[in-house]
Amino acid sequence: MTDDEEYRLKYGLNPHQGAARALRDGGLPFQVRNGRAGMINLWDGLNGWQLVRELAAATGRPSAASFKHVSPAGAASAPDEGGDVSPLCQAYLRARDADPMSSYGDFVALSQVCDLDTAMAIKREVSDGVIAPGYEPEALEVLTSKRNGSYCVVQIDPDYQPGPIERREIFGVTFEQERNEAAITPQLLTDIVTRTTELPARAVQDLLVSLIVLKYTQSNSVCYVKDGQTIGIGAGQQSRIHCTRLAGDKADRWWLHRHPKVAELPFAPGLKRADRNNAIDLYVSGEPLDMRAFTRAPEPLTDDERAEWAAQLTGVALGSDAFFPFSDNIERAHRSGVSYVAEPGGSLRDDLVIQAADEYGMVVCFTGLRLFHH
Repeated sequence: MTDDEEYRLKYGLNPHQGAARALRDGGLPFQVRNGRAGMINLWDGLNGWQLVRELAAATGRPSAASFKHVSPAGAASAPDEGGDVSPLCQAYLRARDADPMSSYGDFVALSQVCDLDTAMAIKREVSDGVIAPGYEPEALEVLTSKRNGSYCVVQIDPDYQPGPIERREIFGVTFEQERNEAAITPQLLTDIVTRTTELPARAVQDLLVSLIVLKYTQSNSVCYVKDGQTIGIGAGQQSRIHCTRLAGDKADRWWLHRHPKVAELPFAPGLKRADRNNAIDLYVSGEPLDMRAFTRAPEPLTDDERAEWAAQLTGVALGSDAFFPFSDNIERAHRSGVSYVAEPGGSLRDDLVIQAADEYGMVVCFTGLRLFHH
């Protein structure tokens, strides 16, 4: 990609942390085509690129991810059916739609050369940058005009493969380990431990999506997926049940965003996209509304309407980066329509987890593979 062995970063993790550089003997595998990247930008970009590359390979479809603080806010592959925009653009829209509030100011990762449709969609959103293996000339023109010309556009060498050993320095101590090259394939889903064993092809794909996303999500983490799209990610929690609750709450809100009443909300003319997303989130959460976002007071969602709508969310797949230590995770997952689960297994209470899953007719696969990422 470039013979340069060093890139001077805008700054480190914080603006007061100077002397920030990205280094690699033999040349860096990326080129900053526009703007100037900070450390978190490139951490998000390089993690995001690995995720979408692996996701595209597993699904056979263009894929995209929206990264914030070195974890995905959303990720998705393009749907099988066609649409009004390119498949890559559809993947991006689905990734961004998973959690629009968390995606505010994100770094986008694309598995394919960025086309004009995708660039136009990115331009509409508040975002810090994008990484892709290439850019069509018209797409690059659109992206370089974003943020008054300062939008960060990174091009990654799609053939780049790092060495088998990775290193990190913490407090002056260098740590080494083998890179996590574990392959996320259907073979991981063959150990089904529940009475219900039917695993449709769509569920297999969704479970693979969840595991690939977890591979690049700060641990502890849990991921809910529906039709090739993440709908709830719980990242960086110290307790497994907190991951499951956080991701489940996000999945519930994602589903409520699709309630017919949301489509009928009387938004004020000229309301910006971010303000619209915030208004919808407050509305579906039942919290006090900022009435400046509306032309009149919206009709609230009743408890019965919420319950009736929630019951229609089914067939959700859930992945966990480590085993469930208690059955409360299954109980919480059930409330958000989870039918399929992939987790490593190995807990002292695996029998209770399986028993709870059997009560709800869930399919649970023990992968035997932990996916911690830090």
